Amino acid sequence: MASADRPVIPAQLRMPEPWWGPSAVRYRGFVLIPQADLGWLIRPERSPMTILPFRVPPNSLSDVKALVDWRLTRSQIA
Repeated sequence: MASADRPVIPAQLRMPEPWWGPSAVRYRGFVLIPQADLGWLIRPERSPMTILPFRVPPNSLSDVKALVDWRLTRSQIA
């Protein structure tokens, strides 16, 4: 099919390129991995794992860091 046969889509109607953000963020011994659903997967960088990996619903990076801080504080108290 020649390019002349294809419809021309104006730039305003084209889908924007996806923005996936950072590939991963290291924070206080954890790796914060953004997911396709805009949530986060939080995994410890090393073993032994004192806190198991967990998922976080869509939040800003600063909110996710605050949750990691809270979990670290809670695990030190217990």
